[in-house]
Amino acid sequence: MHVVDWEARVDMDRLRTERLARLKAQLTTSSVGSLLTFDFHNIRYMTATHIGTWAMDKMIRFALLPQGGEPVVWDFGSAAKHHQLHNPWLDYRDRDDVAEGARGTSGARAGISVLRGAFHPDAGIAEEVADKIYRELDRYGLTGEPIGVDVVEMPVLMALRARGLDVVDGQQVFLEARRIKTGDEITLLTTAASMVDAAYDDLYAFLRPGVRENEAVGLVAKKLFDLGSEHVEGVNAISGERCSPHPHVFSDRLIRPGDPAFFDILHSFNGYRTCYYRTFAVGSASRQQVEAYKRCRDYMDAAIALVRPGATTADVVSVWPTAQEFGFADEEAAFALQYGHGVGLSIWEKPIFSRLVSLDHPEVLEEGMVFALETYWPAADGWGAARIEEELVVTADGCQVITKFPAEELLVAGQRYHTVSGPLALQRDAQSHLNREVPAAESLAARRAEEG
Repeated sequence: MHVVDWEARVDMDRLRTERLARLKAQLTTSSVGSLLTFDFHNIRYMTATHIGTWAMDKMIRFALLPQGGEPVVWDFGSAAKHHQLHNPWLDYRDRDDVAEGARGTSGARAGISVLRGAFHPDAGIAEEVADKIYRELDRYGLTGEPIGVDVVEMPVLMALRARGLDVVDGQQVFLEARRIKTGDEITLLTTAASMVDAAYDDLYAFLRPGVRENEAVGLVAKKLFDLGSEHVEGVNAISGERCSPHPHVFSDRLIRPGDPAFFDILHSFNGYRTCYYRTFAVGSASRQQVEAYKRCRDYMDAAIALVRPGATTADVVSVWPTAQEFGFADEEAAFALQYGHGVGLSIWEKPIFSRLVSLDHPEVLEEGMVFALETYWPAADGWGAARIEEELVVTADGCQVITKFPAEELLVAGQRYHTVSGPLALQRDAQSHLNREVPAAESLAARRAEEG
């Protein structure tokens, strides 16, 4: 979404200011004196800096927020100089609202961590990281206070402790700050989802017998990058017999007539992610696939109906089936098939919805939360499955669904075929891949009758 002068859209200055204010407020109420982050999403939330996705798994950058102070980011080589030129919010030289000892310094500095161990241990890089952190904490009189860290490499952890710093878990402080989204964050998350709407429209037109799962991944990635995505984190493309059990990774499988196919599209727009499943049938669908989809949709709709401020994650997961009901030994074995998770600068944030944890440790839903709910159901023929995911914003009196590509009923993609008698039926029981009838007691209608 472009910023214009004739509508109030995303205000990037406000986005940066409000995110940092939430993090500072959470830090103030916590038991730690400062926050140290090596996680790219937390660094972006704290400092509004970004150097691309190539470095996200390398833990080379780090940033510090001391109580009573402003963020400092130590960045990769010339990136620090770039921040000094183009990130004025990190320039504290003329400001009066920072500690006296830190005044006259920039919050953008050169620094490097240990490159996942690639630097020789005797080079002293870990010790230099610890020295940088210690000096900054010393300016604020915080060397004796616990320092909350999200993720850290062992050499750096040992170097910090060797300097006498009390290193503790800081992940909860970051995640609690990010739990409620600002208005600008919600706009960016909605924009990211709208880009996936367009990708699914292209995908629906593309699917047909003879294309491969990896081709579908390429099509989606190109569409998203063309629309302005900064990172296509992943596209799950699952078809045919690969649908049950769900493998969570695409392959080069050729799609065939009558195949079920489901997709999950994860990408980032201005840092804000999507997690967005849809299921299709290619050419036609078996009765068993249609029933699986209806059941999957029923679980989704029942969950959405419960979402409002004051409800809990336990309320939501209570309407989902147990792991044993759909063929798994326990909730750990079925994890993430009936699932929900916060979505923001990363795809798994607070709150989490899962029968594995939510019944015993419920979290209260609040206005301004943005999360995805995912349901799954295997087809009774042992071949296919249905997977649906919707992203929701919790509103004052309920919720708003921001994933708009049609999912109320199973969509059939691909060529429409005609026989001498007319159009070929889109539901074809002869397409059941195991060529067997499913006992009536296992049909969705019979199950519903038994249950109610």
